[in-house]
Amino acid sequence: MSKILGIDLGTTNSAMAIVENGEPKIIENKEGARTTPSIVALTKSGERMVGILAKRQAVTNPHNTIFSVKRLIGRKFSDPEVQRDKKLIPYEIRESSDGGVEVKFGNDWKKPAEISAMILQKLKADAEAKLGETITEAIITCPAYFDDAQRKATKIAGEIAGFNVRRVINEPTAAALAYGLNRKKDEKIVVYDFGGGTFDITVMEIVMSQNDGNESQGSIEVKATGGDTHLGGDDFDQKIMDWIVSEFKKDNGIDLSKDQLALQRIKEASEKAKIELSSSIETEINLPFITSDQSGPKHLLYKLSRSKFESMVQEYIDKSIELTKKTLKEAGLDPKDINEVVLVGGQTRMPKIIEEVKKFFGKEPNKEVNPDEVVAIGAAVQGGIISGTAGKDVLLLDVTPLSLGIETFGGVNTILIPKNTTVPTSKNQIFSTAADNQTSVEVHVLQGERPMAQDNKTLGRFILDGIPPAPRGIPQIEVTFDIDANGILSVSAKDKATGKSQSIRIEGSSGISKEEIERMKKDAEIHAQEDKKKQELIEVRNSADSLIYACEKTLKEAGDKIKPEEKKEIEDKITTLKESQKTDNIEEIKTKTKDLSDAIQKVGAELYKQQSSQNSQDKKEDNDKNAEEGKYTEK
Repeated sequence: MSKILGIDLGTTNSAMAIVENGEPKIIENKEGARTTPSIVALTKSGERMVGILAKRQAVTNPHNTIFSVKRLIGRKFSDPEVQRDKKLIPYEIRESSDGGVEVKFGNDWKKPAEISAMILQKLKADAEAKLGETITEAIITCPAYFDDAQRKATKIAGEIAGFNVRRVINEPTAAALAYGLNRKKDEKIVVYDFGGGTFDITVMEIVMSQNDGNESQGSIEVKATGGDTHLGGDDFDQKIMDWIVSEFKKDNGIDLSKDQLALQRIKEASEKAKIELSSSIETEINLPFITSDQSGPKHLLYKLSRSKFESMVQEYIDKSIELTKKTLKEAGLDPKDINEVVLVGGQTRMPKIIEEVKKFFGKEPNKEVNPDEVVAIGAAVQGGIISGTAGKDVLLLDVTPLSLGIETFGGVNTILIPKNTTVPTSKNQIFSTAADNQTSVEVHVLQGERPMAQDNKTLGRFILDGIPPAPRGIPQIEVTFDIDANGILSVSAKDKATGKSQSIRIEGSSGISKEEIERMKKDAEIHAQEDKKKQELIEVRNSADSLIYACEKTLKEAGDKIKPEEKKEIEDKITTLKESQKTDNIEEIKTKTKDLSDAIQKVGAELYKQQSSQNSQDKKEDNDKNAEEGKYTEK
């Protein structure tokens, strides 16, 4: 059975892992790093870059460098969070025809799922290169508080990248799976997950035991989940950015918020300052030549203390603690009932967050797991459980993060599946018509906790028609909600009198049809082939370079030992190969490289023969000389 890749598709960074010999391990990317920046760029020459290469060129190419796209995936353009981000990001976004979001990428407009697919495609290619085999299946994680549309879009991103996505699992659940792997006792745990773009808080119960074969078995049951899909490390960076721009304007009268190049430098410096303040009590932000005016160039130099930074972001930390309180209450537990608090996500390295979590729970958070890698490890374990390679048998009992219902008479949100219901699940309920002789009903599917339909998120609408005319309240319409293991919803409505039914698989604002997914898959495959070709071109050019260097060195060192006509032949072939290197013709470069290689091998064989002959001659002379000396000694 082929391996299942576990992927943590993060806002800031992504990671991947695999189970080998029953143990999960992180797979490094092509650059040798254990995490990959979730950044995609298109250069002026039309070259697509993903990961660290995209991050390195962001300052000089801000409009075509796409980052934090996870904050846009599966969202509607009209969402307040999207409108807020629109003012802050340097790249362009617009409303798509279905009300979702589209990102400008060169001359094209891409769905956020397509951008995420580019990141996943790189992870797939790097994993295949590292493992030496084709990977077709994946477990991809998403925030526990992702709604239906965001989960669906995440799954689609995986499909576009060429994966059969076996499961989409919640990040905190994956973290708990990695954490609980070798536990010997039952525990109630909280996973406090503060990532680059999202915050999740999940309360779980781990029941672990050993079977007769001494293998781990048990269950991880989610009791309650909460969070904010628009609260993360990006917001902390933005606070520092706003402070720098404000201070510079106060000191120099220049507004840097209008200068995208300057803003990109400030963004990188803000992220660096935030990271440094986790281990230092003060940091220096130094950006020379940030801008200029009539008086000449302007330099930016500020000191930021840890305490000042903490006061800037206290509202975000407080919000995370409030959400923690609320979720704990929904689980019917108190802080004292929790055995362990597991910190996940890079933002949890901030000392103030550790301090506040410790204060709330009255215990030190667990620091056994690497916050950047634990989610990918857990995803790989889930893949191992599915494929039977994990050596453990753990049942995951996850929940739906938000209530699901339909709009009923008077604009009321009637909930069929309450939040924190264990998935997969199915629920049906009988409804009727609101007017006499009504022959059709609209089923308006909602997600959210508010009592009125208009205050919740619309997941989809469909019409059930062909209902026989009857007084209101007489027809019986059975509405069924089905949530699969990925947390993705299907809804159907059936007229019990006629047996006529209508159903919808909720697409939400991902709004991507099967035809579009197929087209995007083909585009992704073409890009994968192009990337492979580019890689092969680099490799054959490098081989040619090495050979040219070796040949030129041989010609120089051998000097007159090489016949003039042979020397000229080698020099001509070097010139021809150098010309071929300037083209993109891989086969031509290979052919010319082989021609030169064959020619230099002939010369090498000749030089070796000359050297052997010379050595034999030298040896003969030495022997003759020794013999002569022996004669004289005897006399």
